Parts: sequence; structure tokens; C-alpha cells
Amino acid sequence: MRSALFSSENLEKESHQPGMRLQNSKMLKIELNGEAMARVGSMVAYQGHVQFQALGSGGLGRFIKQKLTGEGVPLMRLTGQGDVFLADAAKDVHIIDLEPGDALSINGSNVLAFEPTLQYDIRLVGGAGMLSSAGLFNCVFTGYGRIAITTEGTPVVLTVDAPTYVDPQAAVCWSASLQTGYHRAEQLGIGTLFGRRTGEAFTMSLAGQGFVIVQPSEEQPILGGDDHRGGGGGFLSGLLDD
Repeated sequence: MRSALFSSENLEKESHQPGMRLQNSKMLKIELNGEAMARVGSMVAYQGHVQFQALGSGGLGRFIKQKLTGEGVPLMRLTGQGDVFLADAAKDVHIIDLEPGDALSINGSNVLAFEPTLQYDIRLVGGAGMLSSAGLFNCVFTGYGRIAITTEGTPVVLTVDAPTYVDPQAAVCWSASLQTGYHRAEQLGIGTLFGRRTGEAFTMSLAGQGFVIVQPSEEQPILGGDDHRGGGGGFLSGLLDD
């Protein structure tokens, strides 16, 4: 049988070492020899002897925070030996290596998989107040290991060495050491009273030294349910601050 479909670029990528790597721009391959964490429902194929265990948010503390904030990652644990292929609605997949001392603040909906040597917590985004229904809470990953994230389209990576402003619904992740806040982008005037809006009421500001990854698509907040990415300060802020 012959077809361009069987070209080398579409064949399974082989490696001599276990771990996660890109099969292609839309698919992650984990050569499993032990354990890994992945988003629930992200498996599209596997070979070998692999078990899947649902973990919810990955612990009672994170489960409670997820229910209160709507943020978090619905996880499953992969164990065994074999090749596991993961994807999420044909989004672009990227791999980030975290080293000791690194901390990555990321929208939970952009997390595809990560190595069990990484830890994460759900934290309030500093300076968010109650100005937006998106991006108030994020997952902060620390430790040593790899994490696979997804973006809707090819992102831009901005080096933050000057005041930087991004749409909170397009921000995928950023250096957790950055100082964040919310900035009114839209100028109020007589036109606003007549419903003339720019659609850019607020932007998220980032300052310090680090980076922010921005995708060319805006995540729309979902009102209600476990995917709602809203919240506010006060009680929740005090509860979630470590």
C-alpha cells in the first residue's frame, strides 16, 4: 500500500530514552516507564501496558480550591510501560523544561501533561481584584521536570523587561516571579454611554524580569460549572494565599 500519508514525518517518532517529546505540532508522545500526569480525556492512542487512574485535581486541597475558584487541571495518572499519545482538540503542543528555582504560572486549561517531579498549586493572580471574569486564579508549577502545554495557534513569547500588557484571556502562562496587575485599557467617554466599546476594557499588566506566552486566541470564560475561571478577592484570596 502506498500513500503520502506514510511518509516519515507522519510515522511514530522513536527515542532511546523514556519521557515526553513532540510527536508532531499537535500531538505529544510519552514513552512511559513509570508514571506521568495528563489531562483527563487527552489520550488518543497508546501501545504497551499502561493503566489510567482518575485523580480529580490531584489532592484534597487542590480539589477544594478548584471547586471554589473554577481553576485547576482535571488529572489522570498514567502508570506502566509503553507509548502514550496525547492531544487536546488539535491545539498546538509545546514542551517547557522547568529547573530548580523556576516557577510557572499557567492557565489550567492550557496544561496537557507533566512529569510527576513537578508540583502545582492554585493561586490568586496578584492585583486581579474583581476586574475580570478570566485569569483571576492560575496554576503555579514548581520543581524539576517537563510540562506540556497547549495553545490555540502559534503563540508569541514576550520578554518582560519593560511594563507589558496582555489580554488576560489570551495569556497562556508567564514567569511566576513577575508582578501582575490589571489596567484599564478602554478610555471612558460619552461613546461608552451609548454602547460604543472597544472590547478591550481591561488588560493584565506584568512587570519585572521574565516572560509571558500569548496565544492568538482568547479563552472565553465559561459561567458556571467546573470550567468557570472567575472569582474575587476577600475570603477566597485569604483562603488561597499560602
